[in-house]
Amino acid sequence: MPGSWKASRRDLLVGAGVSVVWFSPAAAAQDAIFVMTEIASGKVQGLVDGPILEFRGIPYGAPTGGRNRYMPPQAPAKWTGVRDCFAGGDAAPQEMSDFRSDYFAITQWDRKLGGGMSEDCLSLDVWTPSVDRSAKKAVLVSFHGGGFYGGSGNAQLYEGKFLALFGDVVVVTVNHRLSSFGYLNLEGLGAPDRFKYAGVAGMLDLVAALRWVRENIESFGGDPSRVMIFGDSGGGSKTSVMMGMPGAAGLFHRAAVQSGSLLRLQSQAAATAIARDTLNHLGIAASNISDIQKLSWKQILAAQSVVGSKRFGPVVGTDAIPEHPFDPTASKYSANVPLIVSTCLEDMGIGAPDYDLDEAGLLSHLEQRFPKRGAEILALYRRRSPGARPFFIQAQAVTDATSRPVAETQALRKAALPGGAPAWMYEWDWRTPAYGGEFGAVHGGDIPASFHSYRDAFFAGGASGKLMADRLASAWVAFAKTGDPNCPILPHWPAFEPVHRATMIFDDDTRVEDDPRGEIRAYWEAHPASAAVAG
Repeated sequence: MPGSWKASRRDLLVGAGVSVVWFSPAAAAQDAIFVMTEIASGKVQGLVDGPILEFRGIPYGAPTGGRNRYMPPQAPAKWTGVRDCFAGGDAAPQEMSDFRSDYFAITQWDRKLGGGMSEDCLSLDVWTPSVDRSAKKAVLVSFHGGGFYGGSGNAQLYEGKFLALFGDVVVVTVNHRLSSFGYLNLEGLGAPDRFKYAGVAGMLDLVAALRWVRENIESFGGDPSRVMIFGDSGGGSKTSVMMGMPGAAGLFHRAAVQSGSLLRLQSQAAATAIARDTLNHLGIAASNISDIQKLSWKQILAAQSVVGSKRFGPVVGTDAIPEHPFDPTASKYSANVPLIVSTCLEDMGIGAPDYDLDEAGLLSHLEQRFPKRGAEILALYRRRSPGARPFFIQAQAVTDATSRPVAETQALRKAALPGGAPAWMYEWDWRTPAYGGEFGAVHGGDIPASFHSYRDAFFAGGASGKLMADRLASAWVAFAKTGDPNCPILPHWPAFEPVHRATMIFDDDTRVEDDPRGEIRAYWEAHPASAAVAG
């Protein structure tokens, strides 16, 4: 059976032939800096970070280049000796993010790569209070944001030690294939059968990561029967997809989707058209598709940037993802998995830099986006929030017209599944004080709270921010441990259903409201955004 031990500086120095004298057992105990445990692939050594043990860059799959490119993930090679796991592994090939915005500054998204970038990207990080196999602590697995095209589990937003300490849980973050490397639908172009899963390879990576958790997490003190998956934005979309994957059934037991609800996936036809564009830019004929495995990843990334990195995503229609995960109903494959679904009040403020928008500019924006309805929309929102900044009204309106109905539909369909586990809904209304409060309750503002990272720039260590982190992280920990987010720090949180639509409002005055945006919801149901001009 895999075992564990801690190595101190004394062990290392003695092993190197250096004589060390200790004055007391306490001094030796304080000096522990390394920790080791054994997994299926071999022994791994991590770092002791106060009360938390940190293992970073553990491979859960083999490199994905060459003949492994566009194939289902392969098992990592076993090793002899001890593998140092002190730093995050490489991120999947992707384009760099523009760092010249206040939003990217607060999220530090441009610092996401960590170890670097390559096709040797199937790795994960683990934070845990213990490597005792009998500890049986709940496990929280985070899927990073960035759509299906960018990001990394190495990003500072996803550092897991604070949540591991706060909740006495095991936290795991994952890197996996992205964009054209994870979702190039070659099957539709007549590729050999071995390329059948090229359009879902990135999601199969995440299934492989969860299999790794099932097989190895006890070596990190975790309980493979209590695994929660969660993610914000693109991470929420990946969580949504996992709910509809037969191969993932039984590998996770709770799920949470934060501002990333996804009901439907790319069709075979649409994904095939994108793949054809990619091959054209690479100069590869459909009759020679296998040649794509001979190129460098840099050539593929360059072609992807021309085709459009954000066009790629998982494809429905193989046995890996046979149906849309939440359309027309919630998936039967995760019927017994309880679900939390959420949005942020001003989610769609993420892409709007006009923080100084005035009332005239707001009306103009609404008229442009929703022709002939701008004035009535503005009046609707002003009745509810007479003193709100125009930028906040703009962000709320776009959110209410686009992503919030998708989140509510996801929760309702989950709640309606016969004999299925319940769903809970929350809305993050707490507005970060960072950058003079210009962002509001913006997209991603609840990520640090779910990781109990109140020193994050969103919270800046303030007392109010710490309380918000305590509240959401407590719900996360309770949910991971029991399958129910109710906990002493929060008011009673009823499950979401179509009559009352009970929603936890996370704000300074955290509370439960029934159908909290009922009038606004009814307006957008009567005037769907599909009738609006895209903006």
